[in-house]
Amino acid sequence: MRANVGDHLIVHGNVVGHGDRRGEIIEVRGENGAPPFLVRFEDGREELVFPGPDSVVQPAGSV
Repeated sequence: MRANVGDHLIVHGNVVGHGDRRGEIIEVRGENGAPPFLVRFEDGREELVFPGPDSVVQPAGSV
């Protein structure tokens, strides 16, 4: 998985009743766009994320 600052990370809910989480990638800490990513989620929290198979990177401008 590769990303750039400004892309969005979507983490699909994998438990019934838990919706998707969406956030903007504000920092890419891996080499050549690789994880981990510092993500600011819609609720304002910032988290360091190592995305799993339930995550998708949506390029900036494609929303």
